Amino acid sequence: MDGAPSDAAPDSIASRRFRRELRHWRTRGGMTQRALADRVRFSRETVAAVESGRRYGSRELAVRCDEVLGTGGLLTALWPEVAREQIAADGRRGPREHIAPRPRTPADDIVAMIVDNGAMLGPTEVVVEIDDLRTVIDRALSRGRRR
Repeated sequence: MDGAPSDAAPDSIASRRFRRELRHWRTRGGMTQRALADRVRFSRETVAAVESGRRYGSRELAVRCDEVLGTGGLLTALWPEVAREQIAADGRRGPREHIAPRPRTPADDIVAMIVDNGAMLGPTEVVVEIDDLRTVIDRALSRGRRR
């Protein structure tokens, strides 16, 4: 098999079939992982990780691969069972350690404003906001150097 790391997606029936079908249809179409990744707008690393079992595929990846590879919806049909396996695997990992949120900074406010209002800002205003963010970052970095 792949020799995947222990935190990899489990080698369960649905996940194994999903990976096998993805690889089969990709190679049948004469595509490399990079070519498929480019066509489905995911990274090559994501396609490789899903095929090797290091990561679960998402529903969106399944849908896009079905469209590009002409599988007739096979991967999308397999995906709900893969999702069930993923949820079950997440449950077996136990509770995740709680990490306290870091204090909010002026940079957070600027980023939130850009994201929240991005559709309402014109390109010039976005550039101004990004420049303000750079100023905040520069100040924070120079404070760090003085310590």
